[in-house]
Amino acid sequence: MKFLSKLTPRRLQAALIGLPLVLGAAYFTFFAADRYVSESVVTVRQANQSASQVPGAALLLAGITPPSREDTLYLQRYIHSLDLLRKLDARLQLRLHYEGQTLDPFYRLFPGTSQEWFLEYYRSRVEVGLDDLSGLLSIRVQGFEPGFARQLNAAILEESEKFVNALSHQMAREQMSFAETELLRAGEKLQQAKARLLAFQNVHRVLDPTAQAQAAEALSAQLQGELSRQEAELKNALTYLNDDSLQVAALRNRIASLRGQLQSEQLRTTDARRSQRLNAQAAEFQDLQLQAGFAQDAYKLALSAVENARIDATRKLKSVAVIEPPSLAETADHPRRLYHFATLLVVCAMLYSVVQLAVATIRDHQD
Repeated sequence: MKFLSKLTPRRLQAALIGLPLVLGAAYFTFFAADRYVSESVVTVRQANQSASQVPGAALLLAGITPPSREDTLYLQRYIHSLDLLRKLDARLQLRLHYEGQTLDPFYRLFPGTSQEWFLEYYRSRVEVGLDDLSGLLSIRVQGFEPGFARQLNAAILEESEKFVNALSHQMAREQMSFAETELLRAGEKLQQAKARLLAFQNVHRVLDPTAQAQAAEALSAQLQGELSRQEAELKNALTYLNDDSLQVAALRNRIASLRGQLQSEQLRTTDARRSQRLNAQAAEFQDLQLQAGFAQDAYKLALSAVENARIDATRKLKSVAVIEPPSLAETADHPRRLYHFATLLVVCAMLYSVVQLAVATIRDHQD
């Protein structure tokens, strides 16, 4: 075949090695734009975690709260979100910056691209890596100017701080709303329990059946003691007074009165129907009193929860801790001209070897 006869080794070298290397050298020399990288390292800390939850004595003594992995993952997703891109574009004019390098066809942003393509371009220029072991988030931002790369990285950190605060405050407000609802419910239950207790007291015209029964028993015991004392005093008086003396008659009258009052109190206490009624009233009263006490304790807990939620809603619950601030690059990190040129040379040499071997095989079969 005429085509195979023209594929000499020199022509293959020129087409597969020489031409790509010349084009690559021309691109890296005249067209490739320098891209500077600004790097920062951050993490998300929770201010409401107690020191007892921190593992390790060093962290306990230093008072450092461990990072919140879940919030760090949220932040990682937010940095690559369209919402943040719009804020950064309105603040720093990202499109104008990335569209400015008109000579580089591979790494510039072409005018008029859609927001989806712009988002993909932005994600390729802002790298966000998460260290699973330490929970640290590294942010590497590429820019055609070192100052702009650092400014963009700092703007991302500021917006990240606002996002974390808004997220934590939203959760605190939801908790406060739930606590206030529970407080209203606990207040209603407390008022209902108090109303039932007051209605019981009004219906039975008694303040406390249990206290009333205890008072009756105490009165009987007091009467019994007083009766015993008067009887002892009468026996003592009879030793030196006549039986018909006025003092002895007064003592006997007093003893008779005490004995009659004591018998009356004992009859009231031992009355089966009255005792059964008092026991039922006492049991019902204790149940109502227990419900009222439980409702009051629940109301106190709900009130405390509302106060704690209100404090959490106003203070800074979570914050973005900057471990390493955005750096200002002195040299361009991209493109790596020697590395890419050497890679191109190796790929072209491998391609030349494969094509040359294929051509030689075809020629052997033709012969």
